[in-house]
Amino acid sequence: MELPENTAVIQQIDGMDIRLKSKFDFSFLGRYGRVFRVFDDQDSGNICFGIEKDNARYFLKHAGAPALRANVSAEAAVTRMKQSVQIYRDLDHPALTRLIKAEPAGNGYVIVFEWNDGECMGKQYPQSREKFFMLPIGDRLPVFDEILSFHANAAKHGYAAIDFYDGSIMYDFAAKKTFICDIEFYAKMPYVNNMGRMWGSSRFMSPEEFQQGAVIDEITNVYTMGAVAFALFCGEKTRQFEDWKLNSRLFGVAEKAVSNDRLKRQQSIAQFISEWNNAGS
Repeated sequence: MELPENTAVIQQIDGMDIRLKSKFDFSFLGRYGRVFRVFDDQDSGNICFGIEKDNARYFLKHAGAPALRANVSAEAAVTRMKQSVQIYRDLDHPALTRLIKAEPAGNGYVIVFEWNDGECMGKQYPQSREKFFMLPIGDRLPVFDEILSFHANAAKHGYAAIDFYDGSIMYDFAAKKTFICDIEFYAKMPYVNNMGRMWGSSRFMSPEEFQQGAVIDEITNVYTMGAVAFALFCGEKTRQFEDWKLNSRLFGVAEKAVSNDRLKRQQSIAQFISEWNNAGS
C-alpha cells in the first residue's frame, strides 16, 4: 500500500520531484545526463528515470535508494537488479527494451536502457490503459503477437516467465510498436515455487504460482498467455464469451490455456501460437 504523501521525503533533481522514505544522494545521475522524468511508484525497490544526454534519451533504473513503495530492502533490490542483467542479455528480442550498460553507481546499481516512447498498459497507469483499450481490435492483435513471439523466445532459451502482467507491456501509439519491460523475475527452468504465492498480479497467475513446491515452466506460461489474451480482448475481470471481441475459435484457444488442469492446457508456447494462428485464419 502506498504511504500517505505527507510521510514521503520529497527531493528534486533537475527540477523533478522524487518521493523517498528518506534522503538520498542522487548527484551521480549527473554523469548520465539531465533527468526529464521520474518513475518512483514501483514496489520493486527500483527508482527509474528518463535521462537526456547529447540529444539522446535513455531509461535508467537505479537500485539502492530508499524507494517510497519498496516492499524489499535496498540491498535485496540491488541483488535482484544485478541478477537481471544476464536475463536481459539472454532474452534479447525486438520487443524487449534494449539494455545498453549496467554498472555499480550511487551506492547501488544502475541499468541503462534505450528510451522508447511507449505508454504502460498496467492498471497503475489508467490514462494510457484507457487509451489502449480505445484502439481497434486490428491494432491490438499485433500487440499480442509480439508478446507471444517474445515468450516463444524465452521458452527457446529455457526461461520461465515470472511476474509478467499488463504492467510489463508498453505501447508506442505513434509507431504502433510494442515493448516488453521488467523481466527481472524470469528464471531458468526447471524452477520450483518455493514461496507459495509468487510475485505477480493474480489476474495473470496460474494455480501453480500459488502452490509451494509446484513446478513453474512453459505450461505455466501458457496459462499466462491465455490470461493476457483475455485481458486484451475480453475485459478487466471477465472471461465470458459474451464479452469476447474475437471469434469463438480464438476464445476456445484462450479458454484452454487458462485451464486449472495443467494437462488440459497447450503443452508449449509453440502449440499455443499454432492453435491461435489456425483459429484466427
